[in-house]
Amino acid sequence: MSPRALGLLAAVALVAYGLDQGSKFLVTTNLELNETVPVLGEILQWHYVKNPGAAFSLATGFTWILSIVAIGAIVFIIWFAPRIRSLGWATMFGLVLGGAFGNVTDRLTRPPGFGVGHVIDFIQVWGFPAIFNVADIAVVSAMGLFLLLSLRNVGLDGVRRKDEPESL
Repeated sequence: MSPRALGLLAAVALVAYGLDQGSKFLVTTNLELNETVPVLGEILQWHYVKNPGAAFSLATGFTWILSIVAIGAIVFIIWFAPRIRSLGWATMFGLVLGGAFGNVTDRLTRPPGFGVGHVIDFIQVWGFPAIFNVADIAVVSAMGLFLLLSLRNVGLDGVRRKDEPESL
């Protein structure tokens, strides 16, 4: 176990979760549902909506399945975390953990009920076809970091593997 990697994973997850839930609290207490507030004109706006599905409101009606999948991801990351030695991978898993926990908190605690709650979304970027939240940013950022670490052949131990010639 790497205490540094585990500590970083936990810190990243807590920051992502805290920013997500804090921003959702500010939105739900200061904006009316479907209200839009320009931040940078039309380029960036806060637009408060409740999302009953996944990204792009897909899988509406299957919220309980999304809740189970997110809880499964959370449990897996917590179980797997002691194996991580790389600070890059710890950051990636921390972002996924914080983001998944942020959205599953909404699904478990918000109306219309436990396991089927609607996720609070509010970030609208001009030209982008969806409204999203900080948890979504954390998960998407994690996927970008996953691609970078994978393409650079960085192992969970932090060691960058050289491409080995294929044997015949």
